[in-house]
Amino acid sequence: MALIEQVRAFNRFYTRQMGFLNRHLPGADLPLSEARVLFELAQAEQSAADLGRKLLMDKAHLSRIVARFRERGLVDSRADPAGGKRQVLSLTAAGVQAFERLDRQTNAQLEAMLEAFPVRDRRDLATSLQRLRLVLGDSGGDIRLRRPEPGDIGWIVHRQAVLYNVEYGWDWTYEGLVAEILGRFVGGFDPAHEDAWVAEQAGAIVGSVFLAGGDRPGVAKLRLLYVEPSARGHGLGRRLVAACIERARELGYRELTLWTNSVLASARRIYQAAGFRLVEETPHTSFGRELIGQTWTLDLAAN
Repeated sequence: MALIEQVRAFNRFYTRQMGFLNRHLPGADLPLSEARVLFELAQAEQSAADLGRKLLMDKAHLSRIVARFRERGLVDSRADPAGGKRQVLSLTAAGVQAFERLDRQTNAQLEAMLEAFPVRDRRDLATSLQRLRLVLGDSGGDIRLRRPEPGDIGWIVHRQAVLYNVEYGWDWTYEGLVAEILGRFVGGFDPAHEDAWVAEQAGAIVGSVFLAGGDRPGVAKLRLLYVEPSARGHGLGRRLVAACIERARELGYRELTLWTNSVLASARRIYQAAGFRLVEETPHTSFGRELIGQTWTLDLAAN
């Protein structure tokens, strides 16, 4: 119930802040539902059925909006070139002008609101909005791998600690371990022997992995692989591990090792599929749990 109330409270705040409670949006004599239809038709011509599915809008309600747009000369229709009885909707010249006016006014309203925010707050807002879309089911587009940027390391420490607490019940001491590992990695980073990858989707971090120098010559370590729940099931973990393996070979390492815990079943399957083999298991008490630590190795010359 606490989460439900937070969602409802945010909804009330957001609709008030964005002016959605006003009868019409700025720069246009249109309520929000009609503005959304105008926006979608400005992107591409489409049938009323496709439009309704995209907007999750009631068929009768959409029909009334389209009828009003016809009366005002904003929308026209023609037979679908693909055949059949389906009609394709498109904006008229007047409809395009109405959209452009609405678009300019909406952008101006948002620009005026965002100008009051410091640059750092704007970046945090963008990341939070993108993450919210991913959590709520937006595909978010393609995932790209990039090198770390300022602010990434702190975020990765935070997200790993939160996720492992939610999924495995690990306490706050795990956050200390991740912070220690990444603090040493950044403090002594050697680009000739180490590397790192951050997975980004729609501007939000959805995973990462680190290639660190090992304790013995010719041996590197794969460290702190993680993938956000919203990005799982699409092979991102395999991509991150593959990038780490390929880079280790390029840097001349003969062996790649990693330490994990047996409870991390999904990660273990990724390591096994990549050719790692289990060489040691040791029970230990860490992060408020009884765990079994595992050491895995990959012979880079043999794979």
